[in-house]
Amino acid sequence: MAAGRSAATKLDWNKITTSLGLKGSTATSLQAFKKRNDDARRKLAALQQLPQTVDFSRYRSTLNNTAVVDEIEGHFKSFKPKTYDVGRQVKAIEAFEAQAVKGAEETKGRVDREVQGLERTLRNIETARPFEDLTVDEVAAAQPEIDKRTEQLVSKGRWQVPGYKEKFGDLSAI
Repeated sequence: MAAGRSAATKLDWNKITTSLGLKGSTATSLQAFKKRNDDARRKLAALQQLPQTVDFSRYRSTLNNTAVVDEIEGHFKSFKPKTYDVGRQVKAIEAFEAQAVKGAEETKGRVDREVQGLERTLRNIETARPFEDLTVDEVAAAQPEIDKRTEQLVSKGRWQVPGYKEKFGDLSAI
């Protein structure tokens, strides 16, 4: 148990959240769990510092009615802490753990797909020919919407792209 406490105190919660890239409900659940852990740890520390013995002889010497002290002492000695079935809490923790694992797997899947897409894009960028070596037909094949937009403009009798002069200037003066 002491080893478990030692590991729990050394746990860097912020590093877990940032290094795993946790977001959304997973990060919120982890922060809520951390808060409950910290609250329980504070309560335990406060309770451990309280005195755990009762000096009944001092009460007998102070109070006139020692029968009350004897009765309380009898109840104190016969007191047995009640045991609780923690199965429900364990099941709740296991359900939380299963949900956290499921969320982490979904996040991992999304991240893996995104990484694969980025790797494909990087390979395309690295193996692409320079822009000046491309032909109009190759650009049109890669982006068919350019051809469609050009056809629309020509069919309406527009030979210039809207906003071109404002962005690149008028080349007719050259």
